[in-house]
Amino acid sequence: MKHILEELEARRAGARLGGGEKRIAAQHAKSKLTARERIEILLDEGSFEEFGMFVQHRAIDFGMEKTKIAGDGVVTGWGTVNGRPIFVFAKDFTVFGGSLSEAHAEKITKLQDMALKNGAPIIGLFDAGGARIQEGVAALGGYGEVFQRNVLASGVIPQISVIMGPCAGGDVYSPAMTDFIFMVRHSSYMFVTGPDVVKTVTNETVTAEELGGASVHTTRSSIADGAYDNDVEALVAMRRLVDLLPMNNRAPLPEIETDDPADRIEMSLDTLVPDNANKPYDIKELILKVVDEADFFEIQAAFAKNIVTGLGRIEGRTVGFVANQPMVLAGVLDSDASRKAARFVRFCDAFSIPLVTFVDVPGFLPGTAQEYGGLIKHGAKLLFAYGEATVPKITVITRKAYGGAYDVMASKHLRGDINYAWPSAQIAVMGAKGAVEIIFRATNGDADALAARTREYEDRFLSPFVAAERGYIDEVIMPHSTRRRIAAALRLLRGKSLENPWKKHDNIPL
Repeated sequence: MKHILEELEARRAGARLGGGEKRIAAQHAKSKLTARERIEILLDEGSFEEFGMFVQHRAIDFGMEKTKIAGDGVVTGWGTVNGRPIFVFAKDFTVFGGSLSEAHAEKITKLQDMALKNGAPIIGLFDAGGARIQEGVAALGGYGEVFQRNVLASGVIPQISVIMGPCAGGDVYSPAMTDFIFMVRHSSYMFVTGPDVVKTVTNETVTAEELGGASVHTTRSSIADGAYDNDVEALVAMRRLVDLLPMNNRAPLPEIETDDPADRIEMSLDTLVPDNANKPYDIKELILKVVDEADFFEIQAAFAKNIVTGLGRIEGRTVGFVANQPMVLAGVLDSDASRKAARFVRFCDAFSIPLVTFVDVPGFLPGTAQEYGGLIKHGAKLLFAYGEATVPKITVITRKAYGGAYDVMASKHLRGDINYAWPSAQIAVMGAKGAVEIIFRATNGDADALAARTREYEDRFLSPFVAAERGYIDEVIMPHSTRRRIAAALRLLRGKSLENPWKKHDNIPL
């Protein structure tokens, strides 16, 4: 028996070495951790249970039968994050460059099936060069199996992808179908076709970083939801994110103890909105003063900065926040902001995370670039997302809520549950000056008459009380009481029950 146990330990030791000491050293030389080192940081100490450690590929072409390494380029298993079960797979770049084979794909799909059956989140750590060319269509078939499971798991269990090295070809599509993608700056990139192919086909000369680095995907393409400076930072942040997410779409919201009182008063919020309606202020200050212990996990912080999205807690329970940002483009809605917010709203609704929306929006961004770029359809995505959402929805209008953007931003008309306004709120079709110039064209440019009419319009329409009179606003509240009001509303809405008409699925304007 002893020799059998010794053989098992020897096999395990060999499998843990992956591609060998030399390749591990090369990985470290690039300031990158190995697959197993990443898993150790991500999961609670000693909690990882590995599956498929001894799996090997079955390829025999191009001399592949002579090179077999246990694990076949991916480490799979489960463990815990702060005591909650999580399934994880990590591509091992030291083994065949982390490329996907048929057996490699089977390890991932087995894990995906287990995660779905057990209703637990799945996290993929990507560091790979795409399909294993020597296996041809078998590798492509493996990708297809992974993709299909991504689709079936969408909206059922949280799926998170962390790009920690090269990610090309078929490897980019699985992350693209997950809920969140995060990258590591200067050591990870994503693209369908690499710089060499781009050069051949289009004659463009571009580096891997310029084509698909973290800076590109967090600021321009919106593919990635965030980026971190190194592997450790990224993995620690994933632990923080997982803490905020429910286990699945039927599980209760995670709840932790907090010493931050729900009725905390923030007197500084009474002076947050400037007297000058055209002067900006930072909406993140409001979010940080409302959430528990100023702890806010922002999503897509570097993209479409005119709207802020992210997760926080109130009374220890997870809440999703969407807020117009007056510091950027005056907080207007454009195509990028609409897509960003719509995606986030639909995620929160899928996992029963309540939504709090802070509104200061002067309208949609005008211009040919926006219209030609499909602003109507992109704006409709956000409208659609809020309209279909059945989770508790609380809205606070801090200043401007003009035109169709008023409707879009979680208005009472889109089944908003509790809609508050600060005394500084201005709810109207448009700003006073523009409205008066249209209504009173006959004043022939008389400045005094226009000024008088503008004041009249402001008094009559640019006030939260007009909307409150019609019931579109439930209450005009003091800014300093915002946290207390939101906490009470969330408490009230814990038992909310609302169902949409039966349908196979909706047809959101993509």
